[in-house]
Amino acid sequence: MQAVEDMTPCVPTAPLCDALGVPRATLYRRRAKASAPACEPTPRPTPERALSPAERQDVLDELHSKRFMNTAPAEMVATLMDEKKYLCSVRTAYRILAAEGEGRERRNQLTHPPYAKPELLATGPNQVWSWDITKLKGPVKWTYFYLYVMLDIFSRYVVGWMVAQRESAELAKRLIGESCEKEDIKEGQLIIHSDRGSPMKAKTTGQFLADLGVTKSHSRPHVSDDNPFSEAGFKTLKYRPDFPDLFGCQQDTLSWCRVFFPWYNQVHRHSGIAMLTPEVVHRGQAEAVLGQRHLVALAAYQAHPERFVNGPPRLVVAPHEVWINPPQQIGDSTEGELH
Repeated sequence: MQAVEDMTPCVPTAPLCDALGVPRATLYRRRAKASAPACEPTPRPTPERALSPAERQDVLDELHSKRFMNTAPAEMVATLMDEKKYLCSVRTAYRILAAEGEGRERRNQLTHPPYAKPELLATGPNQVWSWDITKLKGPVKWTYFYLYVMLDIFSRYVVGWMVAQRESAELAKRLIGESCEKEDIKEGQLIIHSDRGSPMKAKTTGQFLADLGVTKSHSRPHVSDDNPFSEAGFKTLKYRPDFPDLFGCQQDTLSWCRVFFPWYNQVHRHSGIAMLTPEVVHRGQAEAVLGQRHLVALAAYQAHPERFVNGPPRLVVAPHEVWINPPQQIGDSTEGELH
């Protein structure tokens, strides 16, 4: 546009605008705006029907009073009119509040306190369990089977699982009860952590855990990182090469899970627990297995020391503690790696 304005004294306006693709109206408008003298906007006169400063203050005092401080202006106006008193219209009350910078929510509403980050430590099996429910696609669109899985975070061992056609607190209680009985859980021994799904937050579930002497723990709302072990377990399940796109029926789902979970507990090795299987760690055999591995590595070193460029092999030690959200001062080094 500046180039057009610079060239117009020597080039006709119409062909120049056509050549540069600039509308002539825009050029004329810019010229008029540039040549017009700057002027201050005319202040809006105060209407004769406007409230006087004293009347405005009366309205503001009522709005600030203890009686109406948590109510909407419309409610204040209606209440005063019922008492045969009229100060202003509802719209005027809103304008007065806006002029005072108070055009916001006036009610004293309940706000939830910030949720505390769960910090859970397990130094051995059957101290902290994590559980969750995932959907498995059924044979028809919008149909699902629900897989409940209870996982020990220290050993990654699946202590219990269930396939159902719905999410239910009653089914969750059944899974928790049978898992605790199978693992011989004592009162005060165990913490069970979960997200905030309906079966997890149900009052009946909480009462059942209290009757068992089990402490419950919940993730913060909308924070998946607070339940990482269950999420990692479901990822392992759904990334298996033989995981089907959909399941034909509940029996089909059960058949697949009956193969998967023994493999997960007895065959699958996790890097977070020194490439041991969950069953080895859960049954307290980690030290013996790692010791045997070390003897094999030492024998290989003695046979061919030149192949060990970093020197003799070191004894690998399994993690002695596993955290959900370790405290800041401890750092990330103590948290088990997830796979």
